[in-house]
Amino acid sequence: MFEFQTRLIFPTHAVALAGPLPPNAQRLSVTTPDGNMLQGICIPSEQADPTRTLILGFGGNAWNAQDVAEYLHELYSGHDVVAFHYRGYAPSTGTPSAEALITDAPLIYDAAVEHTKAVRVIAVGFSIGSGIVAQLSAERKLAGLILVTPFDSLKAVAQSIYPWLPIGPFFEHEIEAAGPLKTSNVPIAMVAAGRDEIIPAARMAALRTVIPNLVYDRTIADAGHNDIYARSEFQLDMRNALEEVGGNQFPPNPGTR
Repeated sequence: MFEFQTRLIFPTHAVALAGPLPPNAQRLSVTTPDGNMLQGICIPSEQADPTRTLILGFGGNAWNAQDVAEYLHELYSGHDVVAFHYRGYAPSTGTPSAEALITDAPLIYDAAVEHTKAVRVIAVGFSIGSGIVAQLSAERKLAGLILVTPFDSLKAVAQSIYPWLPIGPFFEHEIEAAGPLKTSNVPIAMVAAGRDEIIPAARMAALRTVIPNLVYDRTIADAGHNDIYARSEFQLDMRNALEEVGGNQFPPNPGTR
């Protein structure tokens, strides 16, 4: 279990390679202090006069970052969108780990802000990415957070999935979301799946109770962890979540319901 957990938590072998860049998209790169190269994508705003608000996306553990960027651009085409491939997820180099992803996130933030000249950053974290953005909120200034199918502690999630195993002593990849958010004054939105088969409801409830500034809290009752994105109400919830964490500074997106 000790040796298998990295492959289980970070299934790089199962992640599809990125396709051709979307129109107007730009490639970004960051070199880490230990010499690895993180590759990302920026999809600029479709607005002639963007608000200089950046949507910074962190995907799930089996997501291709280009898919993250394209999905967020579809939702929020009036704003610049940036997402990076996690360390060890091609074409980024290195070996993924919780510590590495948490350490890389501020580097990604800095590179994205420098490239887009953003004055405000809204971070969106999907699944494991919700823990990454929670940690990022303690390191960099964020204007808001949107957490999709989030958890309070990755170790607690693993223990819930394998209750008969002594997870604690052997778990290498803890990502705690609850701790950094307990004292946060950043507006936070949460969109959860009512039938999430990966993140137990208790883990989402535990996170929900510690967030002091939860401005939007929506659970799609019949959605699962992966099929939530296909639900017609999900896009509306994501638009509402962005409006709640960002106020009226976001122009309407006529292409999204």
